[in-house]
Amino acid sequence: MNFEETTLKSECVYDGKVITVEKDDIEIATGKKSFREVVRHPGGVVILAMKDLQTIILVRQFRYPIKKVVLELPAGKLERGEDPDLAAKRELEEETGYKAEKWTSLGYINTTPGFCDEKLYLYKAENLYFVGEHPDEGEIIRAVEVSFSELMLKIKNGEINDAKTLCAVLRGLY
Repeated sequence: MNFEETTLKSECVYDGKVITVEKDDIEIATGKKSFREVVRHPGGVVILAMKDLQTIILVRQFRYPIKKVVLELPAGKLERGEDPDLAAKRELEEETGYKAEKWTSLGYINTTPGFCDEKLYLYKAENLYFVGEHPDEGEIIRAVEVSFSELMLKIKNGEINDAKTLCAVLRGLY
């Protein structure tokens, strides 16, 4: 069975600092015409920062779209064309004040492929050493150390619901 869809026309309906939104006229394999609304995002990085085998570094920050303070792994947006490996190192230091001697790629995830092309690159950072945090302008963020067992409990009881965090923990610890 053919699942492919063909783009007939694409129109940018919003061009912002972080995202663009396109409305595409498409044709599905049966010949029927329809449309898709697509959010274009440059992607980002997520870091499972392990201070030691039992201590994970998380960050606490307010997430405006959901109007909540969230506990999550350090993460950040890629600048257009930026190398994800370099972005992960930059974000870890900016948000937590740590650098890592050992880096392992955990692959990537597509966050919401039904309407967005965002790709998040997942990393494990080990052998951390503190150099001092320096968050982005307008960013209020606090690094928090949690034990592996505390992290698992926070995931189990629903205190951590951030999808990128759950994916990186799953890929990095199991």
